[in-house]
Amino acid sequence: MTYAIVKTGGKQYRVEEGQTLLVERLRAEAGDKVPLEPLLYRGDKDVLDGADLAKVKVEAKVLAHERGPKLHVLKFKPKRGYKRRTGHRQDLTRIEVTSIKAGARAPARKPAAAKAEGEGEATGASPAAEKKPAARKPAAKKRAASGGTAAKPRTRRAPAKKKEDSDGA
Repeated sequence: MTYAIVKTGGKQYRVEEGQTLLVERLRAEAGDKVPLEPLLYRGDKDVLDGADLAKVKVEAKVLAHERGPKLHVLKFKPKRGYKRRTGHRQDLTRIEVTSIKAGARAPARKPAAAKAEGEGEATGASPAAEKKPAARKPAAKKRAASGGTAAKPRTRRAPAKKKEDSDGA
């Protein structure tokens, strides 16, 4: 069972060959072939995602352009005499998935560590040992100038004590 997850019109769809589906409006004439962006491919033996998706091609044929069902939008505010009734019909495209193909696998590669060792023997030293960036020291903190332009921290004064009258009141 081969299928793919594709993205079109800001939405994701699970598609198989021969399947028809209704998607957001595409800029293509009826009868044109359009490529779809794969996000995941699932074949009989393998699953491809990420960087391997460059080998996967999903094509679809545009069957027709349609409009979706009418959606009624009502706005109402009680006790104010405000009523609005509008509607909306979305433009859609009906497509049929014609092919889902995964390209040939890339030849097996050597691990990066083994590759670096092989090159290091031929040149006499490994490239990683030749170029090492110097360690950076943290920047020194700057002090404020003592010219009086720096803001002084605000301190709160204690409330003034009440003076007693001579008669003790």
